[in-house]
Amino acid sequence: MAILPCGTTWTSRGLQPPLMSKYAIPSRLPSHLSCPSRIKMSQPLSSSILSWDPLHVNGTAPRRSSYKRGNRLIVRAASDYYSVLGVSKNASKSEIKSAYRKLARSYHPDVNKEPGAEQKFKEISNAYEVLSDDEKRSIYDKYGEAGLKGAGMGMGDFSNPFDIFESLFGGMGGMGMGGRGSRSRTVDGEDLVYNLVLDFKDAIFGVEKEIEISRLEACGTCNGSGAKPGTTPTKCSACGGQGQVVSSARTPMGIFQQVSTCSACGGMGETSTPCNTCSGDGRVRKSKRISLKVPAGVDSGSRLRVRSEGNAGRRGGSPGDLFVAIDVLSDPVLKRDDTNILYTCKVSYIDAILGTTMKIPTVDGMVDLKIPSGTQPGTTLVMAKKGVPLLNKPSMRGDQLVRVQVEIPKRLSDDERKLIEELANLNKATATSTANSRR
Repeated sequence: MAILPCGTTWTSRGLQPPLMSKYAIPSRLPSHLSCPSRIKMSQPLSSSILSWDPLHVNGTAPRRSSYKRGNRLIVRAASDYYSVLGVSKNASKSEIKSAYRKLARSYHPDVNKEPGAEQKFKEISNAYEVLSDDEKRSIYDKYGEAGLKGAGMGMGDFSNPFDIFESLFGGMGGMGMGGRGSRSRTVDGEDLVYNLVLDFKDAIFGVEKEIEISRLEACGTCNGSGAKPGTTPTKCSACGGQGQVVSSARTPMGIFQQVSTCSACGGMGETSTPCNTCSGDGRVRKSKRISLKVPAGVDSGSRLRVRSEGNAGRRGGSPGDLFVAIDVLSDPVLKRDDTNILYTCKVSYIDAILGTTMKIPTVDGMVDLKIPSGTQPGTTLVMAKKGVPLLNKPSMRGDQLVRVQVEIPKRLSDDERKLIEELANLNKATATSTANSRR
């Protein structure tokens, strides 16, 4: 690795570093560069990726242990595509193709479940893509991966490795196993959302509701294929059966490639005469009634998921799910706070002083509540396990919290005033007697 402190900045798609051989670096730097650092070469620059730190052409972050002040030129060894495929540098196209087919069969993710198999499969595909192309191979042989970068081919510009595989094997079916090629044509159905309004008590204790939804179901005429019965689908001529088209544009920054869904076949890779019933979609809209069991303890904002009750998929794709959004109506008397029920009880000042028993409304009906004597205004009394059941744990419930509001009369009758004045005089006498006894 060679490290040169410098002041120039290189970006991954702008100014590219010049291509140098390992003999292009002098053993001693000119004195005007003032670079006392020592230079060590572990790999030829022709097979290396050049990058600035902290701006990284190859997208990898620097190790913290190697951080130094100032910018650094880091030379990293690139992977050897010939070694990846296990062929010599003089290998013919047929030898390269044969090596790729053998390795791709072994490391395909649908066959090899070992950790790292998919990454190895991508490396094999990238190596084959470069070495099977005469122009790219020529650049790679002369300058390595740095040369490919200079030609506008960055680390993320390789083709989809599965597309390369399918072009040779026709999908996993070409290996006698049916698979990714056919599965890539399927489209899963969309999810649906249904808004359900519940009464206050139905949300607390749960309820069974029957709802009606409108959804897309597989067409009975074409069995969901979208093709007119009696016709045979043909490979799309626009995309060659891949379902995608690649457009390239050469710019001063390099060659940019864009992959998009084929508009001719809609990404299916084949075209056919559309079914008259579903117009080629493979699905028709129908209504369906579903019995829905709402669990106890749901609240506004809760969402219930009913699997496989959404729109049907296309070409054998899985159906979507149905999501039921809950909205709970409020109660004019009781208020809900998570799993607790809140209620305000009005008590006369006489009952607050002497104590009493009152009928209190709850979600279970009217229940007797004892108001202790001497209850102060704002006191909260707890009615245990009279609240909301915990979601998915109906045996556990919250509490009902009763806040006592003591009512003070604004007007008194003559008799009431006389009795209260007597009570007040009695309290004064008691207070005076207590004070004298303490002396």
